[in-house]
Amino acid sequence: MAIAKTLSAGQRKSLEALVRRLDGRLRTHLSSCVHCGLCGESCTYYLRYGEARFIPGNKVDQLARLYRRYCTVLGRFIPKWIGARDLDQRTVDEMVDVIFGGCTMCGRCSIHCSIGVDIPFVVRTARSMLLELGLVPKSLQSTIDAAITTGNNMAIPRQELVDTLQWLEEDLRLEVADERAAIPLDAPGKHILYTLNPREPKFFPLSISAIAKIFYAAGESWTLSTHCYDVTNYAYFSGDDQAAAELAQRLFDEARKLKVDMLALAECGHGFRAIRWEGPNWIKQAYPYPVVSVIELIAAYVRSGRIKLDAAKNPTRVTLHDPCNLVRAGGVIEEQRFVLKRAVTDFVEMTPNRADNYCCGGGGGQLSMSEYRDRRIDIGKIKADQIRETGARVVVTPCHNCIDQLAELNQVYKLAVEIKTVAEVVAEALVIERD
Repeated sequence: MAIAKTLSAGQRKSLEALVRRLDGRLRTHLSSCVHCGLCGESCTYYLRYGEARFIPGNKVDQLARLYRRYCTVLGRFIPKWIGARDLDQRTVDEMVDVIFGGCTMCGRCSIHCSIGVDIPFVVRTARSMLLELGLVPKSLQSTIDAAITTGNNMAIPRQELVDTLQWLEEDLRLEVADERAAIPLDAPGKHILYTLNPREPKFFPLSISAIAKIFYAAGESWTLSTHCYDVTNYAYFSGDDQAAAELAQRLFDEARKLKVDMLALAECGHGFRAIRWEGPNWIKQAYPYPVVSVIELIAAYVRSGRIKLDAAKNPTRVTLHDPCNLVRAGGVIEEQRFVLKRAVTDFVEMTPNRADNYCCGGGGGQLSMSEYRDRRIDIGKIKADQIRETGARVVVTPCHNCIDQLAELNQVYKLAVEIKTVAEVVAEALVIERD
């Protein structure tokens, strides 16, 4: 494709980003939408606002019209006849508002698409074009920059992390009444390298305590790295393959340096997708070790009897929010249910649930894009109504982005619930057997 010389340097780079990704998969998705409208009823933005621009098929059209204009013969000569569009300022402004500000990339639209268009894939491609124009929302880009320059998305100094983990280790020993209980740091040769969402040491240290208690009860051989531990990869949301690959490569190298047998990912929806499924494509090599969600690990402990649970310790009604990238896009669906049904006495599902569950509104980088905060809370009303209808007093979700969004919804919509991770609920139900 010869890109018009009349375009600015930024426009040319943006279109070149599209051309680089134009394989059979992308061409198929850009050419297949039949505009049936079924996807509209799947999207929380369209359901909340009722505006045509938020219909997922129209988000696909944002990119498809540019594809037709610059990557097809008819688009060069009779663009209006085939619905093509120029990459002008109006187009770019509309793309930013809808592609970044009107989509969580949750994928619910795709499972309801009559022909299976992978709409989040198309949206991420459009975001990669906006990246070349320098139009990633500033708050999202700052999160990525922090991860690249400091090693974690919250720029936590290493010594601050070490101090927090050592304090948590002391508390763990008191709780289980065993001086041998530990949170191992940078220990080579362990079975598992465990990761963290940086929000845990910063704001939710009890979630680290919970998993440390579970590992203790299971007699697990594990370690944390204080050099490379961030399970998140917000470059997945911005469409920045180079930054995404850099972050994935660092974690890959750390696991190899510590000579572990397995990489266990903390409760993070997009972190699981980015590392487990997208990571090998970015770093262009397969992992030489299993990569699992900690939810899968906990379920395996329960099944094998390595940990024992007493559901009577959690008598309050509990419901489960399914993180989109872990469940709909990641395939970890039943493990959390298996665990919760053994860790609580009163578990109730939302309606709908599993792969059909509604996004909470915090995905797709929305939680880190302060520019669209009001819109994020607005679409979250659908999730708030789901929660209220269950009558639950505790909402469990295996994702810290979801936890943060649900915490805001809890406050705004006055749900009067507690928000917890799966590990926290399991740790409360643990039966610690003494030697």
